[in-house]
Amino acid sequence: MASISATLPSPLLLTQRKSNHTSNQKLPFCLSRGTIDLSPSPLTRNHSSIALMVKASGESSKSSTDLDVVSSIQNVWDNSEDRLGLIGLSFSAIVALWASLNLITAIDKLPVISTGFELVGILFSTWFTYRYLLFKPDREELSKIVKKSVADVLGK
Repeated sequence: MASISATLPSPLLLTQRKSNHTSNQKLPFCLSRGTIDLSPSPLTRNHSSIALMVKASGESSKSSTDLDVVSSIQNVWDNSEDRLGLIGLSFSAIVALWASLNLITAIDKLPVISTGFELVGILFSTWFTYRYLLFKPDREELSKIVKKSVADVLGK
């Protein structure tokens, strides 16, 4: 279990304005174990700081998705008969990613082509909004198309 506590000056968190009210300003600000307590806390303009305490608990510091990815890569490596092919494929993927990023950067530096791509993107977004999002029957049609595509990809 980890815990963090800090005392922060109030101008960092709140911008205070002068109001016409003569009463003390009370703000609902109290967090406890992921729930928000909306009861007014005695935070007034006379206080010069706000104290926060955050507590987190978990099973371990590493997330389970990190362990799943590492274990799946180890399983592929251990079960593979052609490790040289896997090395070549991973090297090819890294080179392709590097080349595509450099190509996109080079295209972005050309003034006419990047402006043309922006214009095509704006026109397509406008057409898509008019065609599928503006009217209710068209939104239902888009929903059916998306559901059919997901079912085709998942093999259902």
